[in-house]
Amino acid sequence: MKRLTIGITAHVDSGKTTLSKALLYHAGEIRRLGRVDHRDAFLDTHEIERQRGITIFSHQAQLHFPDAEFTLLDTPGHIDFSAETERTMQVLDYAILVISGTDGVQSHTEMLWRLLKRYHIPVFLFVNKMDFGGTDKATILSELKQRLTEKCTDFTHAETDTFYETAALCQEAWMEEYLETGSISLNHLQKGIAAEALVPVFFGSALKLQGTEMFFHQLNRYTMEKSYPSFFGASVFKIATDEKNNRLTYLKITGGTLHVRDSITYTDNSGNTHSEKISQVRVYSGAKFTTPECIYPGMVCAVTGPSHTYAGQGLGFQPDKTDALLEPIMRYGIRLPEGCQPTDVWEQLTQLEEEDPTLHFQWNTQHQQIQVQVIGEVQLEILEKLIADRFGLMVQFHMGQIAYRETIVAPAECVGHYEPLRHYAEVHLLLEPLPSGSGLQFASTCREDDLDQNWQRLILTHLSEKTHLGVLTGSPITDMRITLCAGRAHIKHTEDGDFRQATYRAVRNGLRKAESVLLEP
Repeated sequence: MKRLTIGITAHVDSGKTTLSKALLYHAGEIRRLGRVDHRDAFLDTHEIERQRGITIFSHQAQLHFPDAEFTLLDTPGHIDFSAETERTMQVLDYAILVISGTDGVQSHTEMLWRLLKRYHIPVFLFVNKMDFGGTDKATILSELKQRLTEKCTDFTHAETDTFYETAALCQEAWMEEYLETGSISLNHLQKGIAAEALVPVFFGSALKLQGTEMFFHQLNRYTMEKSYPSFFGASVFKIATDEKNNRLTYLKITGGTLHVRDSITYTDNSGNTHSEKISQVRVYSGAKFTTPECIYPGMVCAVTGPSHTYAGQGLGFQPDKTDALLEPIMRYGIRLPEGCQPTDVWEQLTQLEEEDPTLHFQWNTQHQQIQVQVIGEVQLEILEKLIADRFGLMVQFHMGQIAYRETIVAPAECVGHYEPLRHYAEVHLLLEPLPSGSGLQFASTCREDDLDQNWQRLILTHLSEKTHLGVLTGSPITDMRITLCAGRAHIKHTEDGDFRQATYRAVRNGLRKAESVLLEP
């Protein structure tokens, strides 16, 4: 059985969710077509999405073929929620990128294309709204070749002489095969699409079901089954909470199988190890879900039980995903209701940060307030609504500021020393600049003869647990490797908290000594 995960993404108002509904309709999963603007779309299950008439969260549905099962992941189209789209991309086998025939390739479309190429995801293009006047297939195809890739190929009349002649230009081996046989084998076309050597382009109108049934069947025909190892692996791409406040971990199985009551062992963001049982497995299709006993490789599900998982985490043999490309560009202060203590609200807000790691809630000591980072104003409006609905808090936001970052231009050695009465700790660090986009990396070259391994692990934990601020504007630091070179402890007077203070002081000392630069979004 071929099992694939296929994401559908687009610039806002391209008809992405309408196309999703059309595919579900052709698969027999639904009997009637809803619309986002009519607030009855099958995949927009959250109340806020129905109120706003836009997709905000990624949603899952199932497409069944006689010989295949596809998990369809519908992603947000609005640029403010692009980070949700990027997290979903990390588990895709293929993607459908929807282009509006009336608008053509937009700047947001190009950004989505770059993300898809970054994660090496094979793409099917569907040009929608071709029923509108003024749309011209040849003009649109020329624009796709110009602004996306020359590999875009019209699949409207696939496997005809004209089609083979065009496709043969994509690979030399295909040209030889075409000249010898007059065609290109289906297997070679499947492999070419999977290797991103060919980008199929389809045209139609999702709203009027024009060209969508053919696209539905061709999607199955031109995709390849993936092979997976027999041992367990999974990628976590989303954390959510259901209406009963159950914590849901969304993951894709990349090896082995996952059964209800299986125990999984993993390490959380702070380096702590957990072993927890899977209490329930859910396979969603819109708002409804089934609870199978077993999930197979290639499938996507939500599980309850794990309490410290995070988006981007790898389970089993699967490594963690790389740092996301998209980052918030604005920072806002949160004004809490009168009589509300920040410490009481903090734990609730961090639940939202689990679900959207780009929010980055922080405590600003200078202004004595909680601050949050977002991509745009629409996301801010949704966040305000979420906080009110989930926690009953009517918060307001201060005027936004650009979310700068700081880094250093040359290595700096630094020392942090903490020695009040009956306490002692000393930490030696090396701060080194890294290429743009590297984020923060932590390492240790300290010998165990100089400092026990348990103290070293504690220092590395303290380095990663805190948002360290630069010295120019107080913005978070990035693109830097911080290496523990040496340290000292007292046999009687050193406690865990001593190394926390020494570590923080060492970082601050290094940033003051180094030459810092300000990074704009």
